[in-house]
Amino acid sequence: MAAITIRRAAPGDAAGLVELARSVAAEPGAWLLTDATWRSAADERRYLRAVRSSPHAAVFVAELPAGELVGRLSVARDQHPASSHVADLGVMVAATHRRQGVGRALLDAASGWAREVGISKLELHVFPHNLAAIALYERLGYESEGLLRAQYVRAGELVDVVVMGLLLGGSPAAMPPGLASLR
Repeated sequence: MAAITIRRAAPGDAAGLVELARSVAAEPGAWLLTDATWRSAADERRYLRAVRSSPHAAVFVAELPAGELVGRLSVARDQHPASSHVADLGVMVAATHRRQGVGRALLDAASGWAREVGISKLELHVFPHNLAAIALYERLGYESEGLLRAQYVRAGELVDVVVMGLLLGGSPAAMPPGLASLR
């Protein structure tokens, strides 16, 4: 893991991130909602530009010394006032670099970012069959919050997802008014 750098994504990473996403999406096992289609590099570049100027979202990459991107994590604050203390995240790691600490490092970067911007809860959706990812999330303190049946359509089929969440231990004062008493 020492040779991999975790950093904020830049617009110049667009082509590498599209390649990574297409590769992970094309794997047998269905790790992503998409089924090998992903936005274009131009669309990804626009997205990364928008995210870099937003205090409500971030994209992190795991980069090898030669510049190859082997991991990505996107995190975005919920925009509804009642849940603006929550951020949703999605993570992917190249098959060649799984179980080597890349996912953990990306998730740690997301937790750090979330604390900096006043987020007190991270949540994610994971397919029930992705046992390795679920085990990683649990080791990091994420808890299963339920199963959403037929939540998404993937490759023309309805699929279930497990919702997992991590309370970051932010002070109730950082939460929107009215929610502090729910802690």
